[in-house]
Amino acid sequence: MCKYFFWGVLLATKHSSAEKRHKQSEVRRMRNKSAKSSVRTSARKYVEAVHAKDSELAFQLLKALVKELDTAAGKGILSKNSVSRKKSRMMKLYNVSFGAAAAN
Repeated sequence: MCKYFFWGVLLATKHSSAEKRHKQSEVRRMRNKSAKSSVRTSARKYVEAVHAKDSELAFQLLKALVKELDTAAGKGILSKNSVSRKKSRMMKLYNVSFGAAAAN
């Protein structure tokens, strides 16, 4: 019998299928956590580039961020609506920051 801790409480599973599901959920949780962290890091780098007024770097980072968001949505890590909202806000930030400069 395998024992697990959940919120500081010792849990003992009675069935091997429960042990297997727990292991699978932990692997998936760590994979999802890594993907979400990667998306947040990309978003932070993009916002820093926008605030630094570097339009070329910001555009490249925006493309990379959109790709990461779409990948996360395709894998079910983030919902389609939240990905769409994040992409919209990031593109709006780019257009507000660099749209007037490009028109001049």
